[in-house]
Amino acid sequence: MNLEKKLNEYANSCLSYLTSDANELANFMNFAGYEPKTLRDALGSHSFSLALLEYFSQNEAALLAMGANANINAKEFMLFWQQLNQHE
Repeated sequence: MNLEKKLNEYANSCLSYLTSDANELANFMNFAGYEPKTLRDALGSHSFSLALLEYFSQNEAALLAMGANANINAKEFMLFWQQLNQHE
């Protein structure tokens, strides 16, 4: 699977998790520096997808919860994040 497709898949799972938890969404917005308008404007962008993965890569509890909801293995997520960072 190509990197961009996998990035989008993981980013969609991350965003889905955040939209189900208002507190976690607020934490992400604070972490990434988004305001409501800038978040809406960034949706679907490559940089937004990277911000989502970065947030979850640094927040083990959120990663484990999102992974459980989306059937994503945390170790595979982190390996992908490392691989992606080598290509950026």
